[in-house]
Amino acid sequence: MSKNTDNAEKKDAKTKTPYNPWKEIAIRAESERRYMENELIKLQKEVQQLYSELKKLKSPPLIIGEVIDIMSDDRVVVKSTTGPNFVVQVANFVDRSKILIGTRVSLNRDSLSVIGILGPSKDPIISEAEIIEKPQITYKDIGGLEIQINEIKEAVELPLTKPELFRKVGIDPPTGVLLIGLPGTGKTLLAQAVAHETKAVFIRLVGSELVQKYIGEGGRLVRELFALAKDKAPSIIFIDELDAIGAKRLDSGTSADREVQRTLMQLLAELDGFDVLKDVRIIGASNRPDILDKALLRPGRFDRIIEVPLPSYEGRLEILNIHLRRMNLLKDVEIEELAQKTEGLSGADLKAICTEAGMFAIRENQFSVSKNNFDQAIVKVKKSENISHIKETGAMFA
Repeated sequence: MSKNTDNAEKKDAKTKTPYNPWKEIAIRAESERRYMENELIKLQKEVQQLYSELKKLKSPPLIIGEVIDIMSDDRVVVKSTTGPNFVVQVANFVDRSKILIGTRVSLNRDSLSVIGILGPSKDPIISEAEIIEKPQITYKDIGGLEIQINEIKEAVELPLTKPELFRKVGIDPPTGVLLIGLPGTGKTLLAQAVAHETKAVFIRLVGSELVQKYIGEGGRLVRELFALAKDKAPSIIFIDELDAIGAKRLDSGTSADREVQRTLMQLLAELDGFDVLKDVRIIGASNRPDILDKALLRPGRFDRIIEVPLPSYEGRLEILNIHLRRMNLLKDVEIEELAQKTEGLSGADLKAICTEAGMFAIRENQFSVSKNNFDQAIVKVKKSENISHIKETGAMFA
């Protein structure tokens, strides 16, 4: 057995390949070569990107201009941002069919020739005023304002949803609606509900945003606002705190007052100018109708003025039911009694009372709101109302 084993080991030794260290070195070198080639390709791509970025940075800046006339010899008259107007050539690679009067173009810094067409530009204040996601407020979330809801439906919603009704009767629908009333009575809620119910584009802007530092900027924003509304028609423009730009015009005043007046005049021109607004409706809101300019209130601009009063007893019941339907109440809470105790308060005050009552319950480690919590909340809200009234009166006579 030992002889046979020795013979087998000798045969196995002959059949085994001898170890070759150079082959292993060659395999490692090949793998490293492939790795270096891949790294070289990556670095070359990065170098190309850096070269392109460097080329962009070295390219001369372009001048923005606006085409104000097109001449018969294929040249155009351009108003540049630097000030004067120029008669310039149009580069061959620019599509001349897209060059119209009012088109924004880019100009070569040296020759001032047109080398590109730019899209329309709108101020960020205006472009961000468009509400993409509609508010979740509906007419069911508004209590005590049935008359006002019907009026705003007739003036804003019907002309957009059923314009044939006005054509059959033979009248033009109202252009604008002005909501007036004390703070917290639900003016903004009405506008949000209209935006929710209609399929129109809703554009919301606060009047103070149209007051700008430089001369002419406020009027430009108003023009862009109405241009955006016409492009997005059917649309609704909601200008909150309208008294910020719509105050009465006075003979004496500072340059800032005159700039606000220029903005107001541009708004008047857009509301009742030569360009028909068609499917554009305007809603204004103000809690100071006494200081608004008479030209703004005349028919043809804000055709319908809707007063939003403080809620009556029945209105307070509806508002409280809306806010209390999600609250966990104890049996001692009587909504009729709450409505009687909150006479003279606005809808916003009633919502604040419900919130404060819930906070008092949380403070007492309770999961249900009691009558005592509501009594504490009413006292607190009424106290804050009295303090704010004292401050306003003091400021008036200061």
